[in-house]
Amino acid sequence: MSLTGLFLIIFLVVHLAGNIQLLSDDGGRSFNEYAYFMTHNPLIKTLSYGLYFFILLHAVQGIVIKLSNNKARGSQGYRKYSSRVNSWASKQMALLGILIFAFLMLHMGDFWFSMKTGNIETVSIAGYSEPVADLQSKVEASFANVWIVIAYLVGLLALAFHLWHGFWSAFQTLGLDHRKYTPLIKTVGKLYAIIIPAGFAVIPIYMFFESQS
Repeated sequence: MSLTGLFLIIFLVVHLAGNIQLLSDDGGRSFNEYAYFMTHNPLIKTLSYGLYFFILLHAVQGIVIKLSNNKARGSQGYRKYSSRVNSWASKQMALLGILIFAFLMLHMGDFWFSMKTGNIETVSIAGYSEPVADLQSKVEASFANVWIVIAYLVGLLALAFHLWHGFWSAFQTLGLDHRKYTPLIKTVGKLYAIIIPAGFAVIPIYMFFESQS
């Protein structure tokens, strides 16, 4: 659970670095070129299947742990049950995980599935021998819808809380819990839990208000 979580934490940084190009003032060329590279490079395509597997594995592991914890709680009784971590996020990791998974289904259904089924317009870019999917325009159209923007913000808020607890607890679970280093890991984790989701949130918010101007 911790190893898959840390892998996904690294992926989020890479994914945000690519998605930030949506804000480039170049008519969508930077992001469309980035999307083309990510969907046509053989190595990246292979790694993407590994990513899908890790997401599903992380989700399944979370469900198994939740069921196991519920079973243990039931056998011990309410009065005998105790938890080492009492933060709201730590108690709601399963609920947050479900919200994040629903958010991913919305995200992949709106963009990834559309690309795979060819339901996205193409655009010609100098230097390319074939038309390139105009994913920039697809994103702009989606984020012009206030309900889609709200759904994204709810998903990113759930992600922030999930990371708030999950980042440092992953290190703790792997045995990297030391009174000297743990405070630093917790601080880095909290900053990460704020900065990364906020970075993703800027994109739909900015594009929504741009569409209204």
